[in-house]
Amino acid sequence: MFRSLSQLKIVILRQKSHSAPMRRGEILGRRGGIGSRNLKQQLLFKGLLSWRLGIAVIVLLICIFSLYSLSGFASPSYTVQNIDVNTLWRSADSGGWRASSAPRTNWPPPPVETNGYLRVRCNGGLNQQRSAICNAVVAARIMNATLILPDLDTNSFWRDESGFPGIYDVEHFIKTLRFDVRIVKSIPDITSNGKLKKMKPHQIRPPRDAPLSWYTTFALEKMKKHGAIYLTPFSHRLAEDIDEPELQRLRCRVNYHALRFKPHIMKISSEIVNKLRQEGRFMSIHLRFEMDMLAFAGCFDIFTPAEQKILKKYRNANFAPKDLVYRERRLIGKCPLTPEEVGLLLRSMGFSNSTRIYLASGALFGGDRFMSPFRSLFPLLSNHSSIAPSLLSDSDRGLAGSAVDYMVCLLSDIFIPTYDGPSNFANNLMGHRLYYGFRTTITPDRKSLAPVFMDREEGKVEEEGFEERVRRVMFASGKFGGVHERGKSESFYTNSWPECFCKVGAREKKDVCPSGNVVEGLERRWREEGEGEEERGSGSGREESVG
Repeated sequence: MFRSLSQLKIVILRQKSHSAPMRRGEILGRRGGIGSRNLKQQLLFKGLLSWRLGIAVIVLLICIFSLYSLSGFASPSYTVQNIDVNTLWRSADSGGWRASSAPRTNWPPPPVETNGYLRVRCNGGLNQQRSAICNAVVAARIMNATLILPDLDTNSFWRDESGFPGIYDVEHFIKTLRFDVRIVKSIPDITSNGKLKKMKPHQIRPPRDAPLSWYTTFALEKMKKHGAIYLTPFSHRLAEDIDEPELQRLRCRVNYHALRFKPHIMKISSEIVNKLRQEGRFMSIHLRFEMDMLAFAGCFDIFTPAEQKILKKYRNANFAPKDLVYRERRLIGKCPLTPEEVGLLLRSMGFSNSTRIYLASGALFGGDRFMSPFRSLFPLLSNHSSIAPSLLSDSDRGLAGSAVDYMVCLLSDIFIPTYDGPSNFANNLMGHRLYYGFRTTITPDRKSLAPVFMDREEGKVEEEGFEERVRRVMFASGKFGGVHERGKSESFYTNSWPECFCKVGAREKKDVCPSGNVVEGLERRWREEGEGEEERGSGSGREESVG
C-alpha cells in the first residue's frame, strides 16, 4: 500500500511509460503503407486513449490512498491537531441558525368544542416524563381533545409523589399552550341519573412508538364512544419521527417554553449557578454511574462479588433476562464511563485540574472507591447537596432534585453526558442546550474509547500515547453542540434541527425566520385576549405569526 504521495507519483510515471504510443514503423508495417492522414488519426486515438487511461489510474490511486488514510491505519507518525480547549468554553458556531418553534403555516387555535378528554400517565423519571408530556400535547392536538393535566408516575425510581403541580408551573403551562390545545386541571363531573359524579375514562394501553394514525383512528373512536380515554403507560407511546414539521415544532414549544419548573426550583437553581459563577466558568457532568443504569447495562465485572450480587438482583427484578458479557458490552460502548475514566478523558483533552465541575447524579454505586481517583485529578467537584445543603434536604433524591440538576446543567458553560444512550436526562439536556443557543456539549464516544482505556488497564500503552489516542477520539468530529444532521439513532429530543430552527437570511422558504420570537408572540396574544373566548369560539380569531 502507498505510504506517501511520492510513491503515488512513481507508480503513475511507470504507468505512463508502459502506455507510450507505438513507433511509426510498426504501424505502417501492418497495412503496407497507410496515408499520413490515417496515420495521424491513429496516433491521435492512441494518445487520447493513453491520456484517459492515465487519468483513470490517477483517480483510482487517489481514492485508494484516501480510503486507506481514513481507515485509521495511516502512518504512525500522524498526530492530532492541537486544539485549544479554551475555545470550548464558548458556545458553538450557529452558522446563522437560531431557535424558533413558532408555527410557519396556518395554525388555527383549538375549537371550543372538542371530541372528548385525554388523560395520560407519564411513567419513568423526570425527563422520560417530560418527553411523554410533549407527546401528550401532540396527541391532544391531532385528536382535537381536551388534555387533562398529565399524571406523573409516583412508582418510578424516585418514589416521588409531588406530581405535575409539585414540579411544573401549571398556570404557565396552560397559558403558554392555550393556542395549541385546551387543557384542564382535572376531569369534570357529569350528571348521571340525576346524580353528579366523576367521568370515568376508558383505559387503553397504547402501542410503543404508535404512529399518528393510531391516535386519529383507534384512540379517537374510543374517545368519541366513551367521552374520555386514559392512556397508560405513556412513555415512548408516540413515534418520534413525524413527517409533520408543525407537530415537531409543537413538541419544542411544550419542551422549551411551556414546561417551566416551579418558582422555588428555579430560585434554587439560580442560587447554585450564581455561587458557581463567583469562581468563574464551570462545566457540568452527568455522571451516570448509578445502580439502575449499571444494572441495565450489565456492566458488573469491575465490582466486588457483593456489589455484583446487588446489581444482578436489581436487574432481575426490573429488566428482561439477557446474557451479558462485560467485555463485549464495554467494547460496543454500552458501559457507562467510570468516574476515573471521565477524569482521564478531561486531562487528556487539556482541561486544567483547577476546572470547576458540577456533578449531576444520584447516589454513585461503589461510593468513594470510584470517586477518589476522579477527585485526585479534578478536586473542585460539587453537587447541589454540597453547594446548597439546606435548600433540598427533603427532596434531593426526588424529582425536585433532578429538576435542579437539569437547570444547572442547562446553564453551565460546558455539559458532558457520560452515558447518553438510554439516558433521557442527558438526551433532553443536549437538545435543550442546542435550542438554548448552541451551548457546548462534549459527548464521549464510548465505543471508540473502550479499547483505549482497556489497553491502558492492561499496560499496553504508555501514558503519553494513551492521551494522544484519547484526543484523537474526542476531537475527531469537531462538533461540540453545533448544528448537525440528526442521525438515525439520535432522538428528536436530542436534536430538533432543522424543524425547530430558522436561518437568518435563508434562501429556502422553509428556513426563513418568522418575525419576533415565540415568547414575544405568545405574550402579544395574551394581551389581546381581552376579545376573548367569544372570538375564539366563533372561529374568527386570527393567529399572529410568531418566532
